[in-house]
Amino acid sequence: MNESTVTKMKQMKLYGMHHAFKTAIESGKTDHYTLDEFISMLIDAEWDERHNRRIERSIKNARFHYKSNIESINFEQSRNLDRNLVLRLAGCEFVEKNENILITGSTGVGKSYLGTALGYQASIEGFKVSYFNTNKLFAKLKMAKADGSYLRELAKIQRQEVIILDDFGLQALDSQNRITLLELIEDRHNNGSVIVTSQIPVQGWYDIIGEKTIADAILDRLIHQSHRLELKGESMRKKRGINRAEN
Repeated sequence: MNESTVTKMKQMKLYGMHHAFKTAIESGKTDHYTLDEFISMLIDAEWDERHNRRIERSIKNARFHYKSNIESINFEQSRNLDRNLVLRLAGCEFVEKNENILITGSTGVGKSYLGTALGYQASIEGFKVSYFNTNKLFAKLKMAKADGSYLRELAKIQRQEVIILDDFGLQALDSQNRITLLELIEDRHNNGSVIVTSQIPVQGWYDIIGEKTIADAILDRLIHQSHRLELKGESMRKKRGINRAEN
């Protein structure tokens, strides 16, 4: 009977229950539980399995370029990084409130790492997240306009609760990318959150976007109800290289 039950659990894709039931039988611990406790243990095992699979799927779908997490962030004073603010943001209330996070700083100070860590945490909390290198996203959407799939691509992005625009402002926007950015930000206004990382200070984004009217429209929506983090200090990549050399 047990063998039949184990087989049926696997066929029904109750993988958490299957593993827990099989382990309990093989270890001879089935007699250690009351009937209620045993059923509860099986349900908990299935819930944990599905929850973990959902997190793994969410992280995979986000297509993060970096592996990072909140626990590994360096909060040394020279970085100008408020630990309390970052930990509060890691609670992901900013997603529920449709707030944005703008992370600026010079090359190598850890902007992308921090932005990804917050996006990773949002994935763990069950939110739909997508990571984009900004220039590659604009190039992809230009191609989508050419082949007629632009609105479909925008709809995919709009379904995400958090999008990460990494390395924004590496080059000035042309007229097409300017309109694309306006549509992206307008779609997310009060409907989702944006995490932006950039080497350019926020006040310099007007020049990056160009066209004052459109820049005003974009930045009004982006900066309103946003959390701004300006990282300082020397390059973390350079520092890691020095530490490896010393070791």
